[in-house]
Amino acid sequence: MDAKSKKILAAFKKAGARIETRSRVKLKTKEDLALFYTPGVGVASTYLAEHPEKARELSVKRNSVAVVSDGSAVLGLGNIGPYGALPVMEGKALIFREMAGVDAWPLVLDTHDPDEIVRTVLAVAPNFGGINLEDIKAPECFDIERRLIEALDIPVMHDDQHGTAIVALAGLINAAKVVKKNMKKLRVVISGAGAAGTAVAKLLVVSGVTDVVVLDRGGAIFDGRPDLNHHKQELAVRTNPRKASGSLKEVLAAADVFIGVSGPNLLTREDIRTMNTGAIVFALSNPVPEILPDEAKAGGAAVTATGRSDFANQINNALVFPGIFRGALDKGVRAITEETKVRAAKALAALVPAPTAGKLLPDIFDKRVVPTVAKAVR
Repeated sequence: MDAKSKKILAAFKKAGARIETRSRVKLKTKEDLALFYTPGVGVASTYLAEHPEKARELSVKRNSVAVVSDGSAVLGLGNIGPYGALPVMEGKALIFREMAGVDAWPLVLDTHDPDEIVRTVLAVAPNFGGINLEDIKAPECFDIERRLIEALDIPVMHDDQHGTAIVALAGLINAAKVVKKNMKKLRVVISGAGAAGTAVAKLLVVSGVTDVVVLDRGGAIFDGRPDLNHHKQELAVRTNPRKASGSLKEVLAAADVFIGVSGPNLLTREDIRTMNTGAIVFALSNPVPEILPDEAKAGGAAVTATGRSDFANQINNALVFPGIFRGALDKGVRAITEETKVRAAKALAALVPAPTAGKLLPDIFDKRVVPTVAKAVR
């Protein structure tokens, strides 16, 4: 173990836990105890038993989100199970609390069975005002999210999908301004047809981008490719109107935009040189991107972005999910719609009214971000 890893583990060990519960009312007297616990709690319990729809007004449900994962697709680490996922989910809960004042709690599940995941989330849902799914592999994540949305009257969002899609769209809105191109006319290539790639592609199409090609390990996805599962077939119908086929390097030629949500070191500067002038390269795979920014710039990329915090232009869903759930909880929103996602992306992009190649989006610590995204939720 290197020195940096030892330092990180020491910090985690010292903290013990990065989140905790705290009381919002004080128990200083017997009267306080009688009011907020027994016998007073019996009045609230009886009322909620008869009026469960009032739970948001009288309980922790008002400001709470469950951060749920089975650890099957932890970013950059793969299937590392519930204990491996726990520090990540705890970190998400920390961001919820620090950035948006949302009381979030990690729920890592020791199962990869979609039916069991759905049953478990439905069983604990009365405690929460929202469900943030995280790091659940595709294609299972699509069906799990759909079933929970259909069954629950609180917002459910798989952040790997939709948080990533919103922030990628926001970045692309401003990147198009930098290179002075019409965003809707951009030719976009997306490497990765998992949770993030699928959601990014769909949101770009919803926002008016017509030429979007998504690739998986088998190459470009197009309507008529024989080996597609039903999720990728749905994607094929909604994207790639030219029915482009071939490998990533082949499809990338004459593209305006590359968005990578797949794996490390897939491209070289020579590949970037085949793109159109004013190329936009969002290499978002973590911790190692599809191509490093300096390499992409050496190939002629006009704008680059990664998912990392140590390069300019971090495209990270942490800019999105705190505000989305803050707005949903405050307004009693039951579902996060496609229209909401587009509004949130536009609002986030607008926080940098004069974007440059080195500054596409606001910093995660910009105090305008959460209220701006929250306002977009209706």
